[in-house]
Amino acid sequence: MAPTSTPAAPGAEPPAGAEAVVRLAQEDLAQRLGLTPEAIRLVSAEAVEWPDTSLGCPRPGMMYAQVITPGFLVVLEAGGRTYEYHTDTGRFVVLCEE
Repeated sequence: MAPTSTPAAPGAEPPAGAEAVVRLAQEDLAQRLGLTPEAIRLVSAEAVEWPDTSLGCPRPGMMYAQVITPGFLVVLEAGGRTYEYHTDTGRFVVLCEE
């Protein structure tokens, strides 16, 4: 089941309430890539409602509460590559790798 989303305004500004999780995602990606957070560019961020607490990125063997979970879909860019993070509205960020 796909998340329902509310598109953000065009540009690289996060929607209201997303600033903290965007910063967490940038810090996480910077650490993974050995860069500074300032080297990570925000491509887009939009408010979404995930269908469960996996935030749209379930891990094999894990169980998740089946409740609508508000959060954000954050797309970052570093070194010419984009990275997709799924977040809740507070403190959890998940890099969704395929």
